[in-house]
Amino acid sequence: MTFIEPYPRSPLEWVKHLEGELSNQSATARRYDDYYEGRHQLSFAAAKFREAFGAMFDGHWADNFSSLVVDSVAERLQVNGFRFTSDPEADADALDIWQRNGLDADSDAAHTDSLVTGASFVTVWGDSDGQPVIVPESAHEMVVSYAPGSRKVIRAALKKINDEWGDTHATLWLPNRVYASTYTAGRQDWDEFTEAVNPLNRVPVVPLLNRPRLNGKAASELKRVIPLQDAVNKVMIDALIASEMGAFPMKWAVGLPLEEDENGKAQPPPFEVALDKMIHSEDPETKFGQFSVADLSNYVRLIEALVQHIASVSRMPVHYMLQQSGQPPSGANIKSAEAGLVAKVRQRQRTYGEGWEDVMRLSFAVLDDPRQYAHQAETLWADAEYRSEAEHIDALLKLKALGVPQRQLWQDAGYSPAQIARFDAMTMQDLLDEQMRRDLGVDPSTDQPASPAGDDADTLSESGQSRKAIAEAA
Repeated sequence: MTFIEPYPRSPLEWVKHLEGELSNQSATARRYDDYYEGRHQLSFAAAKFREAFGAMFDGHWADNFSSLVVDSVAERLQVNGFRFTSDPEADADALDIWQRNGLDADSDAAHTDSLVTGASFVTVWGDSDGQPVIVPESAHEMVVSYAPGSRKVIRAALKKINDEWGDTHATLWLPNRVYASTYTAGRQDWDEFTEAVNPLNRVPVVPLLNRPRLNGKAASELKRVIPLQDAVNKVMIDALIASEMGAFPMKWAVGLPLEEDENGKAQPPPFEVALDKMIHSEDPETKFGQFSVADLSNYVRLIEALVQHIASVSRMPVHYMLQQSGQPPSGANIKSAEAGLVAKVRQRQRTYGEGWEDVMRLSFAVLDDPRQYAHQAETLWADAEYRSEAEHIDALLKLKALGVPQRQLWQDAGYSPAQIARFDAMTMQDLLDEQMRRDLGVDPSTDQPASPAGDDADTLSESGQSRKAIAEAA
């Protein structure tokens, strides 16, 4: 008996199948987006809180550690360039594609979205001139389907967006075809699909997954933070209620006669308690007093404990969240405090780096360039560890003493491939200028006329040959 795998067979079946997957993915991502943006659910707020503050805090709770957990990682994920082959020109071409697509900024958005929702996506396609176009995509608009048993081979991808007129547009990528359709407002189904050949022979979509597991699932950085964030909000609400109720401590009076109406019902006392009011009684036996002010220190200690738990599960330095003393840590202490965060960032660099390398290989595939098969490619990241400039340069000088090449030291110093290329050109120009001064009889070390030596014709001939060699090397 032959079993047929029940997967979609037509473009419409694929779109409808992936629409359901996208709907579920977007619903999960929306919850994480809300917490990142500070739109926290306060459904657990007590009736007293709503009575005292109304809608003052609804939907925009300000004590938001969720964004800090994400931003502290995202701000250290900076791509400096790529190393594709031993040929520096390959690195320059990859960086040119990167810069032409504005990915210095858009890559930051892609990293942030991936950290928040667990995944973002990047599409690669060719424009009318045959140049690669790279577009980061949101988990709210893009979904992929993997081949059975694979965590890397994508068999279909769907992008679905809504325009300002209420129409919905879908683009379906398959390994050998691309389909597009529109769901016009007021209609019941998709319009007829337009079809085009996919010259890349693979789905040109690359997922950027956060914390991927072997089961193919990715996870948001906020997954373990949200319950603790809710607990912080709960305790803060309790503290606000206590502060509101205890802002004006309740007063008491003993021996104060109360008036009654004709039915024997006690009437309100003949005075109002306020900051600018004085309470008095004609009865000398009357005594007045007030209850003690509410102590909020217990709430503060509980909030600090919860924040420390957030720091622990997210590997955040505690000093990012709580200022325990007048002086923040420095030197070896700050390096130790940030060790967990730095390790986490480097792990994300490895994961995202694989994705960006695949994006660049797809870009070279658009150009029909053999570097599309450069599987030894590397993504060059800015240093994830913050160090003082003096400490950093001192470490590089020690590496130079060990014989590390100059170009590698420039790269370790944080310079981009474009800057390093300019350094090479400047170095060659300095050598040419130095040789030119020698040709003119000027000592390069002092810029003073040099003492004549040897035959002038022989000297000029040798100098001309030196300049020619330097220029050819440049």
